[in-house]
Amino acid sequence: MIPTSNHKDFRNMDKCKVEINVPIPMRDGTKLYADIYRPEGRSNSPVLLMRLPYGKHTPAYRSMYLDPIRAVGRGYAVVVQDVRGRHMSEGEFYPYINEAQDGYDTVEWCGSQSWSDGNVGMFGISYHGATQWLAASEGPPSLKAIVPGVTSDDYYDGWTYLGGTFQLWWITQWLVGFAENDIGRRYTKRPDRTRELEEMQNWLLDPMQMSESLPLKEMSAFSTNNSENDLCGFYYDWLDHPTYDDYWKSFAPKEKFHNVNIPVLNIAGWHDIFIRGSINCYQGMQQKGGSELARRQQHLIVGPWLHAPLPPPQAGQQFYGRTASGAYIDLHGMQLDWFDRWLKGEDNGIDKQPTAYVFVMGKNKWQAEETWPPEDVISVSYFITSEEGANSINGDGKLTTIPSNSTESSDQFMYDPQNPVPSLGGAYGYGIPGVFEVGVQDQSVIENRQDVLVYTSEVLDEDFEIAGKVTMRLWAKTSVADTDWTAKLLDVDENGKSTNVCDGILRARFNKSLETECFVNRNQVECFEIDLGFTAMSFSAGHRIRVQISSSNFPAFDRNLNTGKGFDDSEVIIAEQTIFHDSNYPSFISLPKVNR
Repeated sequence: MIPTSNHKDFRNMDKCKVEINVPIPMRDGTKLYADIYRPEGRSNSPVLLMRLPYGKHTPAYRSMYLDPIRAVGRGYAVVVQDVRGRHMSEGEFYPYINEAQDGYDTVEWCGSQSWSDGNVGMFGISYHGATQWLAASEGPPSLKAIVPGVTSDDYYDGWTYLGGTFQLWWITQWLVGFAENDIGRRYTKRPDRTRELEEMQNWLLDPMQMSESLPLKEMSAFSTNNSENDLCGFYYDWLDHPTYDDYWKSFAPKEKFHNVNIPVLNIAGWHDIFIRGSINCYQGMQQKGGSELARRQQHLIVGPWLHAPLPPPQAGQQFYGRTASGAYIDLHGMQLDWFDRWLKGEDNGIDKQPTAYVFVMGKNKWQAEETWPPEDVISVSYFITSEEGANSINGDGKLTTIPSNSTESSDQFMYDPQNPVPSLGGAYGYGIPGVFEVGVQDQSVIENRQDVLVYTSEVLDEDFEIAGKVTMRLWAKTSVADTDWTAKLLDVDENGKSTNVCDGILRARFNKSLETECFVNRNQVECFEIDLGFTAMSFSAGHRIRVQISSSNFPAFDRNLNTGKGFDDSEVIIAEQTIFHDSNYPSFISLPKVNR
């Protein structure tokens, strides 16, 4: 889907009627409350629905992604609803588990109102995207199209965990927001609970405090030693399910793509925590959607964006130019055009456009593709190698397309969980300036560490564009029962400044499957594959490509204590790590090169 110059939103603008706190009954009698914006005096409007846990009254969530007033100007009624147990709505909040049935009931309520024409679409980002997928998986007859933004196909891998590691920063800062509302609803006369909230907020301002909180399962900010009074008690349920088991599968959208029969416009950001999940939704529905229409009409927009309601053109230290912003391409209007096609039946050509519209970083241009990744992508392997050692930027680690002919070559480092590699840049949700930086960041501080291996290519003679999934094949051994492996892809400019492109992590016990733990054999060489996620990046001529390898990325992810035990463990063991790069064990990064 590509932008249009369509400015018809207010051509027939009616007065906007606003109804506040309208009760919508669920099948179990629970009432969920919504605000409704609709053209006054009209009785046949298609309906756009957003269901969210962050407060229907909050402007950043209510209007910045798709402005209800603008939608009313296009002839739509808009319903913005607090999900079960949040803000004005009744019931108890537990992420995901009620959203399918509650979503179905709300969609059908919207379709049956006197001011509705019976056609409903859904929109929203992040958790509001989750509410769309879960409602769609129930197949409500009135639901005709959805536009989930920066969300996921799986609430285990890519949301709560990644590669078997717990996404500590994202989950902690996300649940702090839930706890604020939880305290207000349940503990209005409990000053001790307010102090606990302040403690959690202080943790976010000093993340290294998290390193002192062991075991992870007894994080004091969430625990009361009384399960009924725990703030965000589902945090402990998530820790109790460290594998992709039936608990997670029961509400994973990807397990129910075959039930989704409608067109979907997926919106994603290269620097968003859910970039993997957003593209997995697009690709998964193309393969498994429940109808030919659903499989054929999966569209994708990806900008160089963070996890943000109206994406700006800057991510961390990188400014991509004004054309990169969601406002410039008119993300609001693109969504309304999508709904015009599928709710109103307008023949606006949306269904005949290329399905993918992506921003290619490096050359900083939007590009339309019939599908994504493009069909003309080939896999190029860059092998890691060194002679004296690749420890830090001062080592001699190299990245080359020629495999090593050495029969014995490796690099070593020590991984100490009490001195983890700090997180710097990346797709990890919301950052705090000066505390936890996200997006594109200068990596020089990280590259000065002895527990970070650095491998750099020769200067590129021509632009090198990649589009697709990046993976790292790592031959390694460790002295401990379990450990983590990290890999980061970087762009090095003419002045030697290195900035992150994408990265990944793998808990060794999940090397074979996320469903079953399989522990490594100490000091035995094994092959590990690290998923660095998706990207579209052009490395400019004169630049170099770089890879970092280590064993921690904290506090983005919990530290592996190297014991092989669970989240109730507090023992710490230092690991001796060896990365191999010889003819028998060729470690390499696989880059999806655009071959045009």
